[in-house]
Amino acid sequence: MSEPFYVTTPIYYVNARPHIGHAYTTLVADVVNRFYRVCGQETYFLTGTDEHGDKVVRAAKEEGLSPLAYVNQISGLFRSLWPELDIAYDYFIRTTEPAHMKVVREVLQKIYDAGDIYFSEYEGAYCFGCERFYTERELVGGRCPDHKTIPEIIKESNYFFRMSQYQDWLIDYINTHPNFIAPVRYRNEVLGFLREPLEDLCISRPKSRLQWGITLPFDDQYVTYVWFDALLNYVSALGYPDGEGFKKFWPAVRHLVAKDILKPHGIYWPIMLRAAGIPLYRELHVHGYWNVDEGKMSKSLGNVVDPLELKSVYGADAFRYFLLREMVFGLDANFSEKALVQRINSDLANDLGNLFSRSLTMIHKYFKGIVPKSDGVPESRLDQDVKSDASKALEEYQNAMEDFAFHKALTALWEFINRINKYIDITAPWELAKKKAQRAQLRLVLYNVLESLRVIAGLAYPFMPRTAQVMQEHLGMTFADGFQTLDDLKGWGKMMPGTKLPKTVTLFPRVDVQEHETKGRETVPAKEGPASEKPEISMKIFQQVDLRVATVLAAEPVPRSQSLLKLKVDAGEERTIVAGIAESYQPEDLLGKQVVIVANLKPAKLMGVLSQGMLLTAADKTSCALVTLDGPSDPGTRLA
Repeated sequence: MSEPFYVTTPIYYVNARPHIGHAYTTLVADVVNRFYRVCGQETYFLTGTDEHGDKVVRAAKEEGLSPLAYVNQISGLFRSLWPELDIAYDYFIRTTEPAHMKVVREVLQKIYDAGDIYFSEYEGAYCFGCERFYTERELVGGRCPDHKTIPEIIKESNYFFRMSQYQDWLIDYINTHPNFIAPVRYRNEVLGFLREPLEDLCISRPKSRLQWGITLPFDDQYVTYVWFDALLNYVSALGYPDGEGFKKFWPAVRHLVAKDILKPHGIYWPIMLRAAGIPLYRELHVHGYWNVDEGKMSKSLGNVVDPLELKSVYGADAFRYFLLREMVFGLDANFSEKALVQRINSDLANDLGNLFSRSLTMIHKYFKGIVPKSDGVPESRLDQDVKSDASKALEEYQNAMEDFAFHKALTALWEFINRINKYIDITAPWELAKKKAQRAQLRLVLYNVLESLRVIAGLAYPFMPRTAQVMQEHLGMTFADGFQTLDDLKGWGKMMPGTKLPKTVTLFPRVDVQEHETKGRETVPAKEGPASEKPEISMKIFQQVDLRVATVLAAEPVPRSQSLLKLKVDAGEERTIVAGIAESYQPEDLLGKQVVIVANLKPAKLMGVLSQGMLLTAADKTSCALVTLDGPSDPGTRLA
């Protein structure tokens, strides 16, 4: 019997909404989980949210909410996003759950009783963004290496975990278990960390400074450091120490993380497990960052990619395919909407979609939608190559999936798709159909094409489950668990002759690039109507709108648009704003004008130009007028 397979994402910190980075890690977990189910293994997929710590308290305060109300809200955003992307996790854990908090306290007490936790006074540089102390050598130019901020010097008494005494053991373990951390670059990075003396880890925060956390079992004046709390979710979710889930799935676990949390997972976590007497996890798999349009993704730059918006425009399967095809697991990758559309049109609509559509169309045209018989027909070299190509694709796909080389798995699949498209072009079924003597050869060719589509659907399933389901339904196939097993895919000749197939559907419509850049986004004058047509809002909501004075530095028409102008403005800092005022203003008329903008509107692309705000105008049916000031004001001044 094969070993169970347990896969985890990090539990996501709830100080911000989910973005493409969260989506990628969770999609990888979903793809891997589906693949190992196809392989016949019993699997368990865990994700969730990390809900304690300084940053949560600060974020909650900014929203005017209690920490509990805030984490309930943001955790709900993560939980509701995953089904939208067809991510099928087995359990969603929250660190505010009583069962998790109980495990944290039990493990802390166990390690404390063993003498590996001690009390001491400490003074150091503390980054509130990272929620951790930094040593002088860890800082870069006196700043936090991640947040680029100057840490605050804090002196306080806390509890410390004796990580230093496990340093030599961990180095030896990593060296003798080459697959423990992958890819190898991150294994080497952890070993690089361990060349320097490993300091003990501060695992508490005094309640005089932070109350939102799990109280230490041996001192009720302190709460647990958020990382010590969060990492234990991987065992608490299984019912550690006596739960059936823990007995079944631990330690057969593959942790998935982004490279920014390599150190906690590659150093803190294995040492915590060792100190607690828990077997170490099987493997840690680390991926890179997503950049956006060749630049770093960040809230301050206004270019954070919302997975839900992309799904609503392009569909879940196209989004899933793009992320897994585009990123080499372990390296950084670039996201752009243009590249996404190119993948949809080229790979999905043209290669896969066209193959599926023309194949079923020919089955209906030449055999009235009935799967033809192929037996008794002599095979040519081309026909034999189809079978060997399928076997080769399956082998390469399986090896790549086991190596977490998802882009290679999809490359192997697409090479097979292109081979079948070429097979159709060479055998030309439309020509075979013209000659009665070649009717048997036509049956064989189209049967081979249908069998190939069956294999393609099975290999596509972990990445694009909905598309695979549609393909299988239109091939007249049903499966007990909704998918084909690896054994199903390794066989040839599973399509049942005589089966009536539904007519074809379009799997992936082609995307009009300009339409998707402008649809629902171009600014138009507001319709006239009484103020009562708009719902009333509270003062609190109104105060969230950041209205600022801006001076127009430059203006020019937006290509291919009759209504849009591209403005460069000074609003305390330079930014670009696209405004639908070209029919009322010439670019040269705007230079030097002081206008009012909404500065905190989410950036959006209009006709391919990223607009970082909105210009306020008063509009009627025929024209619009700028909202201006009755006297000069400094750029960036906020209106109140």
